[in-house]
Amino acid sequence: MDTRHMRYFMALAETLHFGRAAERMNMSQPPFSRQIAMIEHTLGVKLFERNSRNVALTPAGKHFMKDCRNVLGQFEEACRDVRLVANGMKGELRFGFMMHAAHSVVPQLVQRYAEARPDVRLVLDERTPTEIDEMLVAGTLDAAVTFDCGYAPHLQTVLLVRERLRIIMRKDHHPLAAVGQIGPEELREEKVIAAPAATAPALRSAINSYFSARGIVPHVVLEPRLQHTIIQLVAKGLGVALIPSSLCTELGTGLMSRALTDAPQLDVVLRAPITTKNPAVSTFMEIGKSIQQVSL
Repeated sequence: MDTRHMRYFMALAETLHFGRAAERMNMSQPPFSRQIAMIEHTLGVKLFERNSRNVALTPAGKHFMKDCRNVLGQFEEACRDVRLVANGMKGELRFGFMMHAAHSVVPQLVQRYAEARPDVRLVLDERTPTEIDEMLVAGTLDAAVTFDCGYAPHLQTVLLVRERLRIIMRKDHHPLAAVGQIGPEELREEKVIAAPAATAPALRSAINSYFSARGIVPHVVLEPRLQHTIIQLVAKGLGVALIPSSLCTELGTGLMSRALTDAPQLDVVLRAPITTKNPAVSTFMEIGKSIQQVSL
């Protein structure tokens, strides 16, 4: 038996009339009656009591009707779901992002996508930029927000925002705390805390280039992987740091940020493999285009 036979049974169970049930199934009555007899023979169970005037379900038939309704409902739902998944309307999307991007573009991107595709499950994964690059190549992420690390022909890229760096320090840091804008020269003797190139190559390159353009080598004393750790270390008075401006809006009470002269600028992008087979990605990228910002 298959779902076709279940539909024959359900037509008669719901109408309790061979003629109307056969019509519903676009059949003449004799072959339809033979199908019902074949179903009962296959199951070895009498499903209907019938005489010349009436058709009624047996107790076994009533139970079978309930089970068939559930099975057919699940089957129809499965058919709908597979079409929705193929059209990117249902399924799962694995989304990676730099931790600091949660302070800028990620909440809006996730909100817009959840509204547009409520039946797609977003799996969020906070990672460092290097981890994101590796996971996009490996296919363990479907899309990600990260720094633009240059030419990547295997990825489709949408620019989300151009973000400038700012310097953070303790409020009691003298004399820097009193300076309006700070350049590399003022930082020549400062202890700098920065993420290592192995973790965030684009960010570290921007910091190094900012100093080297003035012939200065920054005195980097600590290299934690995460920006939030960097902020905590600055709060302990262990140095200053150049961090994305989006992280400077909610600094602790003992910290402050200052603009940098000719501040380095980094492109924050949404990326996904060009060869992705996940149909849910295309809408994600389109929403990324719709929330582009000029700068932070």
